[in-house]
Amino acid sequence: MIGSIFAASAAAVLAGPAIGLLGYRQLKRLSNARSLRITDPRGIDESGFVRIGGIDQWISVRGDDRDNPVILEIHGGPGASNHVFLPRTRAWERHFTVVRWDMRGSGRTFAQHGPDGQGEFTLDRLHRDALEVTEHVRARLGVPKVLLVANSFGTLLGLRLARSHPELYSAYVGTDQNIVAGGLETSAHEALLERLRKAGKRKELAEVTAMGSDGTTWTTQQWSAYNKLVITSDPLSYDTMKTVVVRSLWFSPKHTLRGLGAYLKAMTFSERLAREAATIDEWREGTSFAIPFFVFQGAQDVLTPPGPARRFFEDVEAPVKDFALIDDASHFASFRHPGAFLDLLLTRVRPAISHEKARP
Repeated sequence: MIGSIFAASAAAVLAGPAIGLLGYRQLKRLSNARSLRITDPRGIDESGFVRIGGIDQWISVRGDDRDNPVILEIHGGPGASNHVFLPRTRAWERHFTVVRWDMRGSGRTFAQHGPDGQGEFTLDRLHRDALEVTEHVRARLGVPKVLLVANSFGTLLGLRLARSHPELYSAYVGTDQNIVAGGLETSAHEALLERLRKAGKRKELAEVTAMGSDGTTWTTQQWSAYNKLVITSDPLSYDTMKTVVVRSLWFSPKHTLRGLGAYLKAMTFSERLAREAATIDEWREGTSFAIPFFVFQGAQDVLTPPGPARRFFEDVEAPVKDFALIDDASHFASFRHPGAFLDLLLTRVRPAISHEKARP
């Protein structure tokens, strides 16, 4: 639900002398491509389209050692593929085999089929797709379970997967954890109103006030405008958007200029899921999880604040659970500080899943 912010930030970063900018971009892309090389004979680096849910969907598998635990990433947005963050998260692949999947409506899957070729586009369809992807990964890599790591919008789907299919997943890790509470979670909305008051943004304040705090009543355009204001009104969030997210896309060795355009179009296309997502009630769907449960949240996150995430976490029943804040981080905490996030995975999550290493 951040496509419009992303597009606006990208335009600001891309402004400048075209020739010099494109030349610098090419140098950075080459450098990033070199950093992504996996040369260990025990490693794996493969990507391509897999038939999932009736359409071809893009999946990549990368890691320095096939014997490492397997992570399945559930990306955010909606429509924001995590493939742009490959250079920033390269260190993760030294300790885990990371599976990244462009959902329908995202990344290369969107580019392959276009807006009219995405098929059924609902949260339920994405849930069924995720289960098919999981089964594909288990068979391809020969593992009994995978570690579910979800970020931002992806946490809405991740919670449902972890709750309903403990036989497939060794643990759940949520970051930028969304808590919707059936449209009743209003702390981010209230904090935005306060920031707009302090900044003297009367026009924006009137618009957000008129929208009300119940996201289930908002149009897609209102969701887009709201999220843009949340990010741009907070200096840390806006800095992260420009220096981490937009630059990751611009310097991605995996994306051509045409790919950049498709990436942005995918997020705009996928915003139609916002209304459905706004009705999710995490407590009603269940707080009991049969697998280890972790939430690692940006301490200064204004889009998905840590307060609601902690309240849900406190009500969760799980064999192991842990909550941690990542300092100097708003939204996109795991990508702003990938080293800190990796440390949490290694020191808190990996010990809890060590018994899942055995092959089926």
